[in-house]
Amino acid sequence: MKLLFIGDIVGEPGRHVIREAVPRIKKRESIDVVVANCENAAGGSGLTPEIADELFRYGVNILTSGDHIWKRKEIVDVLDVNPYILRPLNYPPNVPGNGSCVYKTEDGLQIGVINLVGRVFMEAVDCPFRGGMAEVEKLRKRTQIILVDIHAEATSEKIALSYYLDGLVSAICGTHTHVPTADEKVTANGTAYITDVGMTGPHKSVIGRKPEQIITRFITQLPTRFQMAEEDLRLQGAIIDIDEKTGKANSIKRVEEKVG
Repeated sequence: MKLLFIGDIVGEPGRHVIREAVPRIKKRESIDVVVANCENAAGGSGLTPEIADELFRYGVNILTSGDHIWKRKEIVDVLDVNPYILRPLNYPPNVPGNGSCVYKTEDGLQIGVINLVGRVFMEAVDCPFRGGMAEVEKLRKRTQIILVDIHAEATSEKIALSYYLDGLVSAICGTHTHVPTADEKVTANGTAYITDVGMTGPHKSVIGRKPEQIITRFITQLPTRFQMAEEDLRLQGAIIDIDEKTGKANSIKRVEEKVG
């Protein structure tokens, strides 16, 4: 099976990219399932129920997120209702929503998806290593095909997690920094890995925002309102080919699709 994993969708420009690019990538690459990180899809921070529905209409099957999923209070109740909108697994017990799901494709294949958030340079949460391993063991009773979105700041934390879960999951894709890395690989044990898949939205920007406003903030250190950039729209992500019987990854390749 072939899986398309899409990096952080940023605001309305990012949603426009999803609408234009996802259908043609799915057709061209014979994609079976689409997973996208959506934590910045609403105005650059958070998610609303309406925007989640919009992304599903455009061809996304599963939405992962990160620390910004709580920015819009209207999404909280939906997290308990829709199993395919994930919040990070390693929040404390009794937090609304789910940190993993099992999705069945049109061909009847089952894929498990786990959403984790890092702790280094980020808010304190439960351990992504212990929590991730426990969830992998649970999902492997249902399917050998498992994708992990590790939404984290530190490269070292993501790489360490890739060694910790090596051979136990099909793929580990990093999100959060909005800047793609060139370290995609498939390990000898059959796990595809990339530290960060990048960003979907305006790339004439500073990770999605207008550069002049970010520069002002850095120079003055004063509070500055950041607005969405609008130019050079691109989808960034990765396409992973997975053996349906073993759950091992055959290949991973970065994908970048420009939208006019």
